Amino acid sequence: MSPRLRPAGAGRHPPVADERGSTSIQMVMLMPALFAIMFLGLQGALYYYASNVAGAAAHEGASAASAYQNRDNQGVGPRAASDALEQSHGSLQDWQVAMTTTADAVTVTVTGHPLSVLPGLELRVARSATLPWERVS
Repeated sequence: MSPRLRPAGAGRHPPVADERGSTSIQMVMLMPALFAIMFLGLQGALYYYASNVAGAAAHEGASAASAYQNRDNQGVGPRAASDALEQSHGSLQDWQVAMTTTADAVTVTVTGHPLSVLPGLELRVARSATLPWERVS
């Protein structure tokens, strides 16, 4: 017994006339959802990057301010953080740098807005770094 060979195209049904264009309709319905997922992922990455930039700038400012020679110079920390933010080429917009000091430590806080790819979305990033004053013993 030899197996029966089917002719090419056997078992397929001819396309029904009312199913024409259904792929286009499916794409019209799916593309906005796919673009939304893509842009949300991109916005998350931009927020994460801006958060890292703000944290690094805050640490840079706190490190500069807490140095032994800079204890009496209150402008060193914010200036160092601002320099670090200017080198980030705009990844954090409308940023502000604030510094607070106590008897034991210095804290530098960087706040700003990450870049936005979604219209009307205003996210805010705030990162702080606290370091103790350097002392000579």
